[in-house]
Amino acid sequence: MNRKTLVLPAVAGLLAPVLAACGGSDSGSGGGDAIVVGTTDRFTATKDVPAPLDPAYAYDVGTWNILRQTVQTLMIVPKGEGDPVPEAAQSCGFTDSGNERYACKLRGDLKFSSGDAITAKDVKYSIDRARALKGDSGVFALLSTIDTVETQGDNEVIFHLKTADATFPYKLSTPVAGIVNPDDYAKDKLRDGFDVDGSGPYTLKTETDGDTVTKAVFTKNPNYKGSLTVNNDEVDMVSYDDADKMGKALQKGDIDLMTRTMSPEQIDKLSDSSASSDIDMVELAGLEIRYLAFNTDAPAVKNKAVREAMAQVVDRNELVSQVYGSQAEALYSLVPAGVTGHSNSFFNRYSDPSTAKARALLTGANITTPVKLTLNYTTDHYGSATKQEFEVLRKQLNDTGLFDVTIKGDPWDTFVPAERKGKYDVYGMGWFPDFPDGDNFVAPFLDKDNTLNSPYINNKIIDSLIPQSRREADRLTAGKTLTEIQDIVADDVPLLPLWQGKQYVAASTDITGTAYVLNSSASLQLWELGRGVSN
Repeated sequence: MNRKTLVLPAVAGLLAPVLAACGGSDSGSGGGDAIVVGTTDRFTATKDVPAPLDPAYAYDVGTWNILRQTVQTLMIVPKGEGDPVPEAAQSCGFTDSGNERYACKLRGDLKFSSGDAITAKDVKYSIDRARALKGDSGVFALLSTIDTVETQGDNEVIFHLKTADATFPYKLSTPVAGIVNPDDYAKDKLRDGFDVDGSGPYTLKTETDGDTVTKAVFTKNPNYKGSLTVNNDEVDMVSYDDADKMGKALQKGDIDLMTRTMSPEQIDKLSDSSASSDIDMVELAGLEIRYLAFNTDAPAVKNKAVREAMAQVVDRNELVSQVYGSQAEALYSLVPAGVTGHSNSFFNRYSDPSTAKARALLTGANITTPVKLTLNYTTDHYGSATKQEFEVLRKQLNDTGLFDVTIKGDPWDTFVPAERKGKYDVYGMGWFPDFPDGDNFVAPFLDKDNTLNSPYINNKIIDSLIPQSRREADRLTAGKTLTEIQDIVADDVPLLPLWQGKQYVAASTDITGTAYVLNSSASLQLWELGRGVSN
């Protein structure tokens, strides 16, 4: 087996991957048969979520991975990571010393896939639409620092910000800032179903079974004008019920590549140097985190002492060792290792797991033990190991005698609406960052209009610390403020970080471009894939 490993360097704020060992060439080649990618992501339209692929609503890694192929943004994070670069734009930049005025000039001859010309008015329409619709996914909050959007002529867009925001170029690289055609996307209503129209490198057609997508067909967009080189003519994404079925499809040759979400056992097997020589396993840098979230208004966990006691007894190292092995590492802050602002706030606050300290916390708050709790998790969104992870958490908490914990799993299309309606007291979530900056590991959970719809409010974080961190054009300087935010989180425990994980891609040996098919934010870059010669 040719095993390629991408290692994330320990340089804060710089996430350029490094090729440590290689098999064949990763240079792409256009044409040829469609490349087929397997996924366990499920794309379902329901009564609660009728418009899962509208850029003004979509806000999870799976739906964004569809939109990133099809809907063009002004900026894009380059495949080598680092600062965003122009995509639909010819140029973008702050035009004032205070980082409150951001201007972009569009590329010439931009067109939607339909052939309709794109002008600055379409950009303004798209951004204003997402801000006005305020989808309950909370994705509009990424645009919260915008005050007004101005156009000058057909090719210049100017964003006037409410306050300085050095992360704004990153935000313009996310799908919520994608350019949509007013003819296809109503101003005052989300677009139901699975149709997506944009100006990205691909067009999309879907095959469905009832209200669920079974296959997404990405075809090279002949009208695409942007910074990307598209190395193939078609990529088909096939959705599987579980990792085992997806893995068998790869072994049989029904698919060419698989990534989200493989089981730990699959990864170990395919990483074995004695395994099949027809499949390459690629390990990539990743910034995925997992955490427990608390409904701080729920009676069972409203008292901070209960949340503190849980933080005091959860053994992250044991959890990672038993479930994920070398594929993850313990995380003691919201911002993961490798990103400016990473700290060990929870370890500094709670140190090693201690039942005695947890008992003292509960006794001091007059909490009757054992505390009855239900930990909720999603059965199908983060992989098959999630259930085992929650079984370990249950055992750790119950073994203290301080808690009486049960666990309950729900499919993602049930889990998300229930979480947003506050039906869960404690629940497990994952986070794949919208962009690789520490701000995006704190603001989505702690700012106004946060994606969790959390009742937890800390005015110092919202009114002072988040704005202060965004004023720092040098992101290394923002680290002190980001650490202060995480120290507050460790004290109040509205969230309990657990671990951060690596990313893996398994592909047939004739598939090229696998080293860059995922970036550190787990964004699929299907245009990187090509079909070469099998080793």
